[in-house]
Amino acid sequence: MATMQDFKTEKATWCPGCGDFSVLNAMQKAAVNLGLEPENIAVVSGIGCSGKMSQHFGGYGFHSLHGRSLPTAQAVKIANRDLTVFAAGGDGDGYGIGMGHFVHAMRRNVNITYIVMDNHIYGLTTGQASPTSDLGSKTKTSPQGTVEQPISPLQLALAQNCSFIAQGFSGNVKQLISLIEKAVRHKGFSLVNVYSPCVTFNKVNTYEFYREGLINLDEDDSYDVTNRFAAMQKVTETNSLVTGLIYQDESRASYEDSVHGYPEIPIVKTEWHLTDTDYEEILASFK
Repeated sequence: MATMQDFKTEKATWCPGCGDFSVLNAMQKAAVNLGLEPENIAVVSGIGCSGKMSQHFGGYGFHSLHGRSLPTAQAVKIANRDLTVFAAGGDGDGYGIGMGHFVHAMRRNVNITYIVMDNHIYGLTTGQASPTSDLGSKTKTSPQGTVEQPISPLQLALAQNCSFIAQGFSGNVKQLISLIEKAVRHKGFSLVNVYSPCVTFNKVNTYEFYREGLINLDEDDSYDVTNRFAAMQKVTETNSLVTGLIYQDESRASYEDSVHGYPEIPIVKTEWHLTDTDYEEILASFK
């Protein structure tokens, strides 16, 4: 049985106080609670501070290009359905250059978990406005305040009918662990957006800001996680300042269960041996 130590690598190099430490810890603890082994997990990350996730999580890791964690993670899962696959990114990586992949990943519904560390800023490149920066945010690229409307990942995911949508907060690790566990158990594409404060370059969306403003939907017994329209209303009226499981559709089949002829035995575990006759027949089919 794997322990937390099995999922640790070298010391993480984020800024002291960065919310990403909590996200990494939550992923590791969730893996232990789920009884997963390092050799059965793959973490694919993109570019940005969150890109270190594939390096700091003990298991298989792949550090992909900017905004390209999702297509890589989906390919890994389709090639080996026995793996538990995480894609990890930030708001710049995932909702900027990676936005197209995000939309199609939700549409496709491959059974992976996408964890986005949303700090409303480009941290690695030292403090530029990101796709989720609040209107009027003063940054290096918007010294007089941003004029673009921010992306709302939760509203977008609900509009696209993503089959699992949750939001966590780095300041509430216990809840975040639970959300990641639920996301991994879900059969299909799972989004876990995490408010992960950047303590160096974002002095507005801080731990204190979120502790004062967040509403925990997991504590609301009347909230129905299967009602997509009610979820959209709640997210809209709270300006996305909510945590917990926001929406889940367990009736929707995953990509793997929908594709005709998709083998139960992973491609990587299939014996591929062609006789000379088989080889000649394949060549002849292309003539």
